[in-house]
Amino acid sequence: MKPLKHSPLLQKKVLLPLGIAGALAVAAVLVLRPAGPPAGPAPLAKPALNTNHSISFPPGAPQLAYLRIEAAPELPVPLLEPLAGRVSYDENRTARIFAPTSGRVLKVLAQAGDTVKAGAPLLTLDVPDYADLRKAESDRETKRSALERSKALYELEVVARKDLEASQNDYRAAEAEVERSRARLRNLSPLAGESGFALRTPLAGIVTERQASPGVEVRPDGAAPLFVVSDPRSLWVMAELTEKDLGKLKVGQAVSIAVDAYPEQRFPGTVEAIGDVLDPQSRRVPVRCAVANPERRLKPEMFARIVPENPDRRLPKVPNTALVTEGLHTYLFVESEPGVVARREVVLAFRGHDSSFVESGLKAGERVVTAGALLLNAELAGN
Repeated sequence: MKPLKHSPLLQKKVLLPLGIAGALAVAAVLVLRPAGPPAGPAPLAKPALNTNHSISFPPGAPQLAYLRIEAAPELPVPLLEPLAGRVSYDENRTARIFAPTSGRVLKVLAQAGDTVKAGAPLLTLDVPDYADLRKAESDRETKRSALERSKALYELEVVARKDLEASQNDYRAAEAEVERSRARLRNLSPLAGESGFALRTPLAGIVTERQASPGVEVRPDGAAPLFVVSDPRSLWVMAELTEKDLGKLKVGQAVSIAVDAYPEQRFPGTVEAIGDVLDPQSRRVPVRCAVANPERRLKPEMFARIVPENPDRRLPKVPNTALVTEGLHTYLFVESEPGVVARREVVLAFRGHDSSFVESGLKAGERVVTAGALLLNAELAGN
């Protein structure tokens, strides 16, 4: 078999396109190739260190993104560490309503969360004891008639004086029985358009708890109240004070109250009462504080932290993340101008778990580095 031979025309048709493609590739490389060596990542702008323990950053320096700078507010200085407490009802504005007598609930007229006025009906009761009142009144009338007859007969000298005195005693006993029956039903009254008797609230407020249901048999010695009506715009905060801190707190002292539900808000309150006897187990004294709650943000049974304050002494407050401690010295980084922060030694008047109050070295309103202070201190130490 003879080998194949390529014709000159075929070779030209193949080589010509290949030559054109190669020339185009070389031209593209020459055009797109940079004039100098390949550029690497831009180096971070290095801060300029000054001799007076300050650091300067150029505008737009990436290091500024790691810093948080805030103005130091001026607030009352706490007298002691926060006290653990609990929000509770103001018992002076709270009514726990029980059934005054045995009976059966016919209809519930108020629900939890309802706003009620003083004297508003909460439920209707079927009260068998109401018949006892009628019986007592009937017995009193009988005893009154007997007393009048005894008086008339005594005047005619028909009966002895002891018989008259016995009739008088019987009448007084019947009168007392009527008063007792009325007292038991004093909080119950007929309700127009409803059967049974209405149980009413003695105070205006909000129904915070309801334990009554239709058809339930109730008794005056029940374990839980049928309703709790309270005014949530005024609450108490109960806490316990250690024996060593008794001298730092007094009645009328201003306090600041914080709860986990609103970590950025403080509720002003006042110390209303301090216990006179220490608990023998915990060695603590109960403390009751009153707090206004006009927006009803605080709820009974919330955990709270009570901070007694001295309103006559106000100092700049900084978070503990802004402090740098070296041995016996404490420092802050203060912004003197945009992009320039200086390390400054300060003296603390009070240091708490989360924040501290500066006695000297800082003025209220000055801008302090509250996040990133340790990084700045390390930058100074490394240079």
